[in-house]
Amino acid sequence: MDDRILARLRCPVCAEPLVETTAGTARALRCPRRHSFDVARQGYVNLLAGRAPHTGDSAEMVAARADFLAAGHYGPVAAALAAKAREIVSGSSRLRSAAPDAAPGNEACCADGCRAKDAALAPSVARLSPAGDGDGEAYPLVVDAGAGTGWYLAAVLAALPDAVGLALDVAKPALRRAARAHPRAAAALADTWQRLPLADRSATVLLNVFAPRNGAEFHRVLDPAGALLVVTPAVDHLAELVEALDLLRVDPAKADRVAGSLSGQFTEESAAEHRARLELSRTEVATLVGMGPSAWHADPARLAERIAALPEPVPVTLAVRLAVHRPR
Repeated sequence: MDDRILARLRCPVCAEPLVETTAGTARALRCPRRHSFDVARQGYVNLLAGRAPHTGDSAEMVAARADFLAAGHYGPVAAALAAKAREIVSGSSRLRSAAPDAAPGNEACCADGCRAKDAALAPSVARLSPAGDGDGEAYPLVVDAGAGTGWYLAAVLAALPDAVGLALDVAKPALRRAARAHPRAAAALADTWQRLPLADRSATVLLNVFAPRNGAEFHRVLDPAGALLVVTPAVDHLAELVEALDLLRVDPAKADRVAGSLSGQFTEESAAEHRARLELSRTEVATLVGMGPSAWHADPARLAERIAALPEPVPVTLAVRLAVHRPR
């Protein structure tokens, strides 16, 4: 794991720093209190403090999402996130010209020499430094909570060459893909509804794309100068498919509900809708439906019938709302 990401992680049991250990081909992250968390051979680390109450998206749903996103259909969403993240980083009041020294008490997180490695990287990563329990290395950390395959995180990191990223999700099939989504990203199994395995004020940008939100934890891990980017579907998102295939409808009050759920910890600074017209094949429609919440509710046989009756190409409206929330 990239030492810069590891320095921001914390034990989900006791909140102590973590170091990476190896025994033969096995790898794990371990804290000073000897809580240990295995790194899967696919690259992600299991940072659950206990058993997850749910397993997230199925392997089939993850595969569908990976195929659809790889085709670029949701490119406008990724581009909007990347542009907004770039604004947040470049406009932050924490711009610095060099990395500060590590704060006392954080030596454990770099016992394997990561501090020396980061010193060598300082000219390229010295930009923005969240406090992160006082261990302020000069680089932004982008965290994607409910990251899925890590596709959006990878797009944001491509726009921020000095940043590193962390994908958090509860679905192992998604994390197997997220672990290799970008060279500067890592992936961890974590439940958004539990305490996140991150230091206080350690993230510069927090992404939340079509995923659950934990306002209290998001506020704890986000740097005061950072921002939470929330993407939710607009009322007419995929409207043509909702009508033709009897899919789940978007709650007209969703934007208000999201803002309300975060109002105790965040202020909505701005919001904008991003739209595009997609022209999809029937196969792509099936893939799109299979990667969303309707996949849990639709009857597969009936759904296949309805998709087969659609004329090609199938016009579909992409309509999402991107909101920027600043910590109070």
